[in-house]
Amino acid sequence: MTHLPSLYVSHGSPMTALQPGATGARLAELAATLPRPRAIVVASAHYLARSPRVGGAAQPETVHDFGGFPPALYQLRYPAPGDPALADEVAQRLEDAGLPATVDASRGLDHGVWVPLRLMYPEADIPVVPLSIEPHGSPAHQLAVGRALAPLREDGVLVIGSGSITHNLHDLAAGYSTEREAPYVQPFIRWIEQRLAEGDTAALLDYRRQAPFAERAHPTDEHLLPLFVALGAAGDGARAQRLDAGIDLGILAMDIYRFDAAA
Repeated sequence: MTHLPSLYVSHGSPMTALQPGATGARLAELAATLPRPRAIVVASAHYLARSPRVGGAAQPETVHDFGGFPPALYQLRYPAPGDPALADEVAQRLEDAGLPATVDASRGLDHGVWVPLRLMYPEADIPVVPLSIEPHGSPAHQLAVGRALAPLREDGVLVIGSGSITHNLHDLAAGYSTEREAPYVQPFIRWIEQRLAEGDTAALLDYRRQAPFAERAHPTDEHLLPLFVALGAAGDGARAQRLDAGIDLGILAMDIYRFDAAA
């Protein structure tokens, strides 16, 4: 039986699909170190709902949920199959944990799902099940979602949270760039790295109050919440490994985290 870690990936701009840079290299390297999953569950910052929803399409569409990008980006497809049976199992595990979930048989793969998976598993031959984030919930809620799904990792399912370790698109107009990085990025990502290394889950759950520049790094929560799904799915005492994939546009930290179960 294949035992897998859980992952948190920063998916960045949709243009990462065409200009993968360091992010593409790190994701490809990471995928090469993992046992091949039998399926992948991705909790995406771009699949938002008031209560958990699970994509149950047999052949999910590639969703281009963005505008104003080059035509070539809209031609890209990620034709991975879905896994309706696994979607039902995910929903049942959430239900059993007191988190009633709904299966959506029409849900496709938004760019928070297909952009990183296209860089990790370009053959698109592993079944994919998308999972929603509940932006009106708390980090503790998303941690509970992840914990409910932890047993899947022992059955060959790769659980991924896809967001961005910093995400303030308001600052796109502030003149930041590769040469001029936003001053809040490094303090925030270092705080996250330190708390994860120390296993200080309580502080992480209270990040909006305790982390430096939390409101600048995340005016809204949805791009950090997938981190808590990945952390919960790793189980108590998990070891966190940060993979540095650089800073995109001076504001989007592209950190990737691998969470391995406690020995």
